[in-house]
Amino acid sequence: MSGQVRIFRARRILTMNRNRPVATHVAVRDGRILGVGDLESLSGWGEHVLDDQFADHVLMPGFVEGHSHSFEGSVWTTPYVGFDPRLDPDGRTWPGLASIDAVVERLRRAEAELTDPDVPLFAWGFDPIFFGGRRMVAADLDRVSTRRPVVVMHQSCHLLNVNTVALGRAGITRDTDVDGVLKGADGEPTGELQEAPATYMIYRTIGNPYRVAISRESLFRFAHSARNAGITTATDLHMALDAATVETYRAVTAEDDFPLRVVPAFSALTASARDGVARVRALEAFNTEKLRFGLVKIMTDGSIQGFSARLRWPGYFNGAPNGVWNQPPAVLGELVDAYHDAGLQMHAHVNGDEASELMLDLLERALARRPRPDHRYTLQHCQMADAAQFRRMAALGVAVNLFSNHIYYWGDQHAAITMGPDRAERLDAASTALGHGVALAIHCDAPVTPFGPLFTAWCAVNRRTRTGRLLGEAERISVSDALFAITQGAAYTLKLDHLVGSIEPGKHADFAVLDADPLEVAPEALADVRVWGTVVGGRPFPVPRPRP
Repeated sequence: MSGQVRIFRARRILTMNRNRPVATHVAVRDGRILGVGDLESLSGWGEHVLDDQFADHVLMPGFVEGHSHSFEGSVWTTPYVGFDPRLDPDGRTWPGLASIDAVVERLRRAEAELTDPDVPLFAWGFDPIFFGGRRMVAADLDRVSTRRPVVVMHQSCHLLNVNTVALGRAGITRDTDVDGVLKGADGEPTGELQEAPATYMIYRTIGNPYRVAISRESLFRFAHSARNAGITTATDLHMALDAATVETYRAVTAEDDFPLRVVPAFSALTASARDGVARVRALEAFNTEKLRFGLVKIMTDGSIQGFSARLRWPGYFNGAPNGVWNQPPAVLGELVDAYHDAGLQMHAHVNGDEASELMLDLLERALARRPRPDHRYTLQHCQMADAAQFRRMAALGVAVNLFSNHIYYWGDQHAAITMGPDRAERLDAASTALGHGVALAIHCDAPVTPFGPLFTAWCAVNRRTRTGRLLGEAERISVSDALFAITQGAAYTLKLDHLVGSIEPGKHADFAVLDADPLEVAPEALADVRVWGTVVGGRPFPVPRPRP
């Protein structure tokens, strides 16, 4: 027997459906959308309850975050030592830190609270690019402790800084020959480690509090942070998907009050191609309406601002050496071929334009050998792609999910330090992507930058850096295109556009509830539109408000 029909009334509904772009009412039954229109037309569905709680609000499709990580819910268990102020899921504001000395001082205070001398001190959010070229070294962290390991994960999550104790525990010496272990002029390790081969040496011996099996608490923190930004579907875009993690996903997403649909991606770094294919295929049997397995994440290069991304000639603007491959190109080719032949969807991390070129070469080779319609392979980040690469994407049917938040957070540094002013003008080139017919999404990569699809849209529309510089005027896109990118565009890259991303009959009744219409506010004010909360499967999930 069908459930009750509930008709939500709103001041305005932006459906992202071209057949009926705006409406005032949406009818919901059994967690899905029956119809969209006005009250008179929807009354034909029979007896119903009219719900006026959103009469003064604007409804949009629930935002889809196509690149995020569930350890947004676990990083906050350790101190934050980043440059920008950040709000944690519990509502605490962590002030930003403007010097390495300030980072050391916060770590000293955190270390003083640890009673067990053998427990490592972990922290996260550090980025030395804001400190005038000064890199943190082991001696800085030795000021925090000379008895316990101190491990600081960068904001990009691709690099670590560690103290001398941690280097010793991991067996990292001047004789260590591993890509990403930085060494000084004296040949000794500096304490900075770049990308998986080097950082794994630390995590293997000291542990990794961010990448361990997720917990109910961390998943709920992740979901609540997403809800606060209007997100109803989010990826967990790089997970080993061990048995304990999968079981936690299944149990937590099945809870009635869990307010998020989660799309985990299997990390191809964590298994052989043969074992990875078998693992992902087996996981698809566990798919539910709130949990969707099937994605595979390929890691190529690293972080542009961390100088571990792979750039084509002429390389880094400041002359830094080229970055690090997380796996050799030949191994990446074997992975692409295996997952392509298995019919699984791949999303590839590519930051530098050399990494984008390599992945396009590998995908082109695989598709020529075995054509596959509607594969929706997606390049993630893809920040330095030029027009020729977007033309190749269009020809191959490859989608792109651009890291538009970089324009604000690191745009000034990219222009001055990493890629130079001319290449920075095309940073996260959304207009070029659309102009060449490439399916486009944009993202935040939480916890690298905070959840906030409307802020991400603001970045793509306005292209302002943190100093107010207009970076790449020709690459600005319209508000409408940006809103499409954070709804239908992202849903398309996940092969979920038949279920989420627009408000139309048959789809999940997932809405972002807003206090203002993003199409009516000035484009410069897009990020200021307040989120009331979300509706997931017809159930409202308001953002908790501070008590008066």
